[in-house]
This record gives sequence, structure tokens and C-alpha cells, in this order.
Amino acid sequence: MKLHEALHIDLNEINREIENLVTRDKDVPKHSQLAQSILELVRSGGKRLRPLLLIVGSRFGPSAPGRRVLQLAAAAEFIHAASLIHDDIIDGAELRRGEAALHMKTGVLSAVHIGNYMSSRVIELLSKYTGDKNRYVHDLSAVATAQLCLGEYQQLAHAYDYSLTIEDYLEKSRNKTALLMATCLRVGALAAESSEEVAGILYRFGEALGMSFQIQDDLLDFTQSADVLGKPAGSDLQHGQVTLPVLFALEDESIAPAIRAIGPSSSPEEITHVLELISGSGALARTEQFSREILFEAERLAKQLSGYPAYSDLLTLLEYFSGRDR
Repeated sequence: MKLHEALHIDLNEINREIENLVTRDKDVPKHSQLAQSILELVRSGGKRLRPLLLIVGSRFGPSAPGRRVLQLAAAAEFIHAASLIHDDIIDGAELRRGEAALHMKTGVLSAVHIGNYMSSRVIELLSKYTGDKNRYVHDLSAVATAQLCLGEYQQLAHAYDYSLTIEDYLEKSRNKTALLMATCLRVGALAAESSEEVAGILYRFGEALGMSFQIQDDLLDFTQSADVLGKPAGSDLQHGQVTLPVLFALEDESIAPAIRAIGPSSSPEEITHVLELISGSGALARTEQFSREILFEAERLAKQLSGYPAYSDLLTLLEYFSGRDR
């Protein structure tokens, strides 16, 4: 069973609202490269995790979810999709979900502008919600304009930086992935008029889920085939992303020199060799355990909301993020 089915959420409603963001923008011609590129991107797949989290959050408030929640859910996906465009450009990634990345189809300059438009469109949408009562919606635009960009910059600035600390890695992962997931749960809850206390617990729960998700995603570079990943295996290592498995492997002095030798000009054979070294060490098991410990914290947080009917949704999310049916 897919996650949206387990959560009893209509994915078609979310997808329609996402497409409305561009099709209902009167300043964007329907058949322009801008509109068609965005529609192709949002129709290319994806599990819609961020919109699903926002809708789950809305189930912890007394108000019934309405159009506003759907619009906020669509905005969250737009933020995420825009970040993927910029992420692929920064990484030099040629594939996304098994297809050519957007910048490979349109050129880098056009792709940058498309990503910028998507982020700006979200800010425009959220600006309609004004007043102190709706102040929380600006958390989404803050993530779009600041934290995500910071996370991407941190990743770029630390390419092939084997002196990176675990704390640096966790900060980058928090900015790049976890904060948007956390914000989705919090914004959904406050949109349904939940208390700040409940919204805060959901935020911390979402942050833990997001951190675990990013760590698990980094593990896939070592454990999955290119067919499953939709991009070449080892591409993170090839592009200089120093992830948690790499940091743990660097503690092994017998393989650390080979890892540190990886740079922009390394051959596919060198990449494959280092992947095998890291996979043969205890780094992957340590990374899995690190992720599990974060999920244990998420489970502890969820239990604080066990009196709510939507608590079962948090358990569903925990099961999904633990790696089942990823």
C-alpha cells in the first residue's frame, strides 16, 4: 500500500492544486516553456511527502481541512520541486527519477529561472495570507528563501571536504531536508487552529523524520542500483557529497587515504573501488543505527500526541520512514 493510501489522502486533489499554481497564473502563457517545463516536472512522479505531511498536520486541529490546506500543501511541493532543480544544477546531475534532469532539457540558464519562478510563485501565494492570525504561513516562504538555499550552499561549499564534521553534515541535512518537512507538519496543524504546543511537537517530530530520511537517502548511494535510484550509483560520492557513511568510513585509517583521494577528476573505476571499500566497512551499519536512533526520538515525540485520532497517522509515517516500502 502506498503512503497516501495508508493515510487516506487523495493524491489527485493535491496534484490538481499543484498544477493550478502555474496554470492559473495569468502572467504565464499556457504553452510557454516555463509552464510546460513545470507541468512536466510535477507530473514526473514523486511521493508528495511534503504535502502529505502538511495534511497530516492539519488533522491535529479542530478546524476541518479545506481549500487553504490544499493550497499550502501545493506550495510545499512547489518549494521542494524548485529545490530539486537547483540541486541537480549544483550537483551536475544529468538524471532525475530516471529521466533527463530539467537543466539537461532546457539549458542551465532557463532551468535556474524556472526554479526561481517556482520559489517566487510560492511567496506570492503565501502573501495573500496576511495578519497575525496567519503569520505561520510565512514559515513556508522563509524555508523556501533562506534555509533551503543555505543547505544547498553548504553542500556546494563542502564538496570533497573530507574534514567535514558530523555536526556540519547534520546542519546541512537539517537545512536541506528536515526543516521543510518539519514546517509542513507545523503549518498544517496551525492552519487547522491547533495549539502552539501541539504544533511544536509535530515540528520536532517532522524534523526527526526529515533527518532520518536524508540519512537513509544518503545510504542509497551505496546500497541501490542505478535502475532503482534513477541516477548512477555512487553519484553522491562522485560529485563530492561527503555524507554520513563517508564520514564514518573516514574513521577507518586503512581506507581513509583512498576516500580522500576522490576528487572531481576521479575515474569511474576509482569511484567503484571506494564504494566497495566503504560498503565493506562498518560505516553503513553505523549509519543505519544512527538513523534508527533518530526515529526512536520521533516515536517518543509521537507518543505525546497519542490522545489524538490522527496519532495513527504518525505511526504510519514512522513505519514508512523506517525504510519500509521506500
